[in-house]
Amino acid sequence: MKEILNRLINHETISKEEAKNVLVNISNGSYNTSQIAAFLTVYMMRSITIEELEGFRDALLELCIPVKLEGYNTIDLCGTGGDGKDTFNISTLASFVTAGAGIQVTKHGNYGVSSKCGSSNVMEYLGIQFSNDYDFLKRSIDEAGICILHAPLFHPAMKNVAPIRKELAVKTFFNMLGPMVNPAFPKNQMVGVFNLELARMYGYLYQNTDKNYTILHALDGYDEISLTGPAKAIRNNTEQMLSGEDFGAREHTEAAISGGGTIEASAKIFMDVLSGKGTEAQNNVVCANAGMAIATVKELSPKEGFELAKESLLSGKGLEAFKKLKGIGDK
Repeated sequence: MKEILNRLINHETISKEEAKNVLVNISNGSYNTSQIAAFLTVYMMRSITIEELEGFRDALLELCIPVKLEGYNTIDLCGTGGDGKDTFNISTLASFVTAGAGIQVTKHGNYGVSSKCGSSNVMEYLGIQFSNDYDFLKRSIDEAGICILHAPLFHPAMKNVAPIRKELAVKTFFNMLGPMVNPAFPKNQMVGVFNLELARMYGYLYQNTDKNYTILHALDGYDEISLTGPAKAIRNNTEQMLSGEDFGAREHTEAAISGGGTIEASAKIFMDVLSGKGTEAQNNVVCANAGMAIATVKELSPKEGFELAKESLLSGKGLEAFKKLKGIGDK
């Protein structure tokens, strides 16, 4: 690690294979906490290269506990986080709305590191059970149309990194990796990223896979469609700019989609929206993101996806998916 750190501090880059080996060695407990913290810090001060990102991704996928859900055409809706916006849990809500629309979802998530309330924080608070048991996850998909993949249960390699990330409490390159290392290896992916540079890198890496994908970045900084301004969408064969008009929705202020500030408040917003008691802005931003996920799987226009998402949310199908998933854990 000393040689790698010296090279990185001297503004050199490391190869894909070296990046992969570093993460394997971290998982093996080969480095102390100070070395790991220094390694993470380097990437807060300079951009990551495609080769480095690819090496880190390959290591985590190789080291993860895989969930073999062959025969299911699933999608993951996951943002990198790290955008500093502290919205409510849009992608998690959009996941249930997507499931309510009949699209199978394998939602990869974790506790918040750079945000107050991550996907797993609100799911846990609301009584959703986390498990890496195959039968439990298969039943979740079969009965609720969605399963929750709580990252620490599938990435034991990262147990040496988790406490350091928590203490640093700022975004690291692990934010960039989260959406790319879903242990169910879904055939479809909708991912939001915190800057345009990363959107381009994701586009390059995803075009070399067999995934059906949409990569999103709102130009005012959100790692999802925010409807506070235009957003860039990179799909398999197209790139487009999206605004509220593309969904038939009005733009709104940043304050209209802010989070609760606490897990309890975030959970209340979550259940209000899912129960049909959300504001117009909250409903629209959830349905815009769910709509893009639906459009990704079904190869529809954003407006067509949005309409299907709206129907799922307002008819209570998204809430029904949530209740069914919670019920499986209660059994």
